[in-house]
Amino acid sequence: LARGALSLFARYAFAIFTKFGTMMSTCLAGCRAPALVAQGRHAPRAGVQRAECPLSGQRLLCSSRLSSRKLRRVAVSAEKQTEKKAGKSGLVEGESKNFVEKNAAQLLGIRGAGAETNKWKIRLQLTKPVTWVPLIWGVLCGAAASGNFTWTPENVAKSALCMLMSGPLLTGYTQTINDYYDRELDAINEPYRPIPSGAISETEVVVQFLALLAGGLGVSYILDKWAGHEQLVLFPLAVFGSFISYIYSAPPLKLKQSGWAGNYALGASYISLPWLAGQALFGELRWDVTILTILYSLAGLGIAIVNDFKSIEGDRALGMQSLPVAFGTTTASYICCATIDVTQLSVAAYLYFGLHEPTYALVLLGLTLPQIFLQYKFFLPDPVQNDVKYQASAQPFLVFGILTTGLAIGHHTQQLLQ
Repeated sequence: LARGALSLFARYAFAIFTKFGTMMSTCLAGCRAPALVAQGRHAPRAGVQRAECPLSGQRLLCSSRLSSRKLRRVAVSAEKQTEKKAGKSGLVEGESKNFVEKNAAQLLGIRGAGAETNKWKIRLQLTKPVTWVPLIWGVLCGAAASGNFTWTPENVAKSALCMLMSGPLLTGYTQTINDYYDRELDAINEPYRPIPSGAISETEVVVQFLALLAGGLGVSYILDKWAGHEQLVLFPLAVFGSFISYIYSAPPLKLKQSGWAGNYALGASYISLPWLAGQALFGELRWDVTILTILYSLAGLGIAIVNDFKSIEGDRALGMQSLPVAFGTTTASYICCATIDVTQLSVAAYLYFGLHEPTYALVLLGLTLPQIFLQYKFFLPDPVQNDVKYQASAQPFLVFGILTTGLAIGHHTQQLLQ
């Protein structure tokens, strides 16, 4: 979001200043032609007459020997020279902006990435850092839901290590193994990706996702010991999540080939598992909260469907039954919006009537309504073209809604303990 906002600001600012500079330079160039002199308040001298500059529209004093036709020729020539300079400046600026955007996309692992030869940057691209954020946020929501998190150096260190496990390590593992098994699909949809482009060998990719998996499982075991768990909690969660990631991407199951099962597995991995990890680290897992997070994962199912619209062509070519392929773009877009909206409205009703937390319920409702508006404004009219625009504008409301739910559960837990 920050990169897009800065890029948009720079683009419009540059356009405005370039246009303004071109106009000013052109007028000044035309008005400073050798036959032109500054306009004064006194009467013109002999042999001098007033003529209108074709560019600035001002009436200037010029030599009577210079006809209006020559004056216009001089001004137009000056305008062409200025436009040529501005064009060169715009070309350099455009190339610079394009270079920055492609490198940012390459490092974040999103569409529009440029070619890269640095092996460590390629490895980072495989982990898709942009996808770490929801998992890191989920840990924060789980810590809030525990009702026991306090801002002490130890707790901050625990949560940071848990975020490292959920984001860079295990999400990095998930994205890397997904790229490995999707190399044929990516050759159609995203040929710039490291594997289909040949920027990294398949052996190097296998070594990478095994190292990330080992690191994630090792950190989960350390967190269990640090939290003082007599029975391991975070380690089994990490093992389960890693297994789901494997069967989501790898044959023979390859859940992503089935629209419903694959998208729900993805949604649960992004919402439920990091939440449960954060809550288990600072508190106890309760069945009611576990069920709530599993149900909340239906919203993650909707978000996963949004991601399917960008790869309809490749999914159809390889026979993958994603929901947009199976139901068509229109029906799939309504299914997507319904799962996101109904889930959040149901959770808001549970907070209000079940947990008796009306303030948090109303906040969650207030965060859901803008998402519905943005769905009708951007997503439903054209889900293929507007998928990124919709996610960029609506997902902040979704993730803050998840945090609101976590805070509501944490507040309710504290009240029960009092």
